[in-house]
Amino acid sequence: MKRLLFLSIIFITTVALAACGGNTEDNSSDTQGNTDQADANSEQTDQNNGDSDESKQESDGDTVEVDLNNGDGDSVGTAMLEEKSDGVLVTLEGENLPKGTHAFHIHEKGQCEAPDFKSAGGHFNPEDTNHGYDDPEGPHAGDMPNIVVGEDGTVTQSFLAKDVTLEEGDDLSLMKEEGTSLVIHEGADDGKSQPSGDAGDRLACGSISE
Repeated sequence: MKRLLFLSIIFITTVALAACGGNTEDNSSDTQGNTDQADANSEQTDQNNGDSDESKQESDGDTVEVDLNNGDGDSVGTAMLEEKSDGVLVTLEGENLPKGTHAFHIHEKGQCEAPDFKSAGGHFNPEDTNHGYDDPEGPHAGDMPNIVVGEDGTVTQSFLAKDVTLEEGDDLSLMKEEGTSLVIHEGADDGKSQPSGDAGDRLACGSISE
């Protein structure tokens, strides 16, 4: 009788322990499931925030496309101007140009009358500084680095013009009522000679407008 009672107690204890173990496993499974769901929700939130930031970045800034022509009226490429937080990014894609190094400037007027393009006036210089990056009192707002045209007559280069903007109404804006322009010169800019770097005649011109 005692043996039967002892075996009964062992059986009941085993069943009770098994039941507790099952509940613990179920609770652990539920907790893991909740943790996984929270991680998934957090990841989705991060993705949504990333998409929002990317969309905002793509929509920032104005862009203006400028067509450049030589003295014969032939197209020699285009330049894309894009507003950035620290200036205007100028990307030139040129063709049918003489190989070699050429000055590339922003001029103060939006008139490109062939064949000499003198109608474009001088360099864009609203702050009345000296010309050239090598001049201690320079450069002009419209000064940019030289471009280098390859053997095939093409060039693709980008420059950040830090002292200009595309925002209308600003003293440094290229979107003036009388306009501004981009000019490619026959020679290179020496970075110091006044008033335009001894860059020679004007080879091509494009009016900057909306």
